Amino acid sequence: MATTTAATVLLLCAFVVLAPASTTTAAAADDGGFTTFKLYFHDIVGGTSPTAIRIAQAPSSNSSSTFFGAVVAIDDPLTTAPARSSGDEVGRAQGTYTFADRKTFGLLMAMNFVFTAGEHNGSSLAILGRNQVLDDVREMSIVGGSGKFRMARGYVQAHTVDSGATSGETVVQYTVNVKA
Repeated sequence: MATTTAATVLLLCAFVVLAPASTTTAAAADDGGFTTFKLYFHDIVGGTSPTAIRIAQAPSSNSSSTFFGAVVAIDDPLTTAPARSSGDEVGRAQGTYTFADRKTFGLLMAMNFVFTAGEHNGSSLAILGRNQVLDDVREMSIVGGSGKFRMARGYVQAHTVDSGATSGETVVQYTVNVKA
């Protein structure tokens, strides 16, 4: 009986010691396999056909240096090139962004990349995260998807190509790193 108990305890100890090592190895082996591609997001706030419209705001949003409290609905074109005229439209960025920081331009982005053409046609990616727009590169999470990207996970990196200060059209390059 003592021999059986000692053997059981020894096996349990071995399992406890070896189990984390095998889990770590599996996680390390699971780091690859991402699909990476670039898209250009066109946030058009002016002109006759804006794709970004302020839908709500706090009474103090207009007097805030960061527009804190303002909420914007978007239906922005996603293209294959920085200039809409030279790239194919492959989808739309649909959702909202909220000016969520009182001290700097920090947005809460909640949007879907809805693919309507090209390799990912019929699929979508759900993106959520902080976008500190004055930083050169910002990272947000991919929290899901549909179609080809069902149960997706990953991240996007945003880099502003044109701030839109003169044109009213902000162009942002999104590098998508996704694993479905």
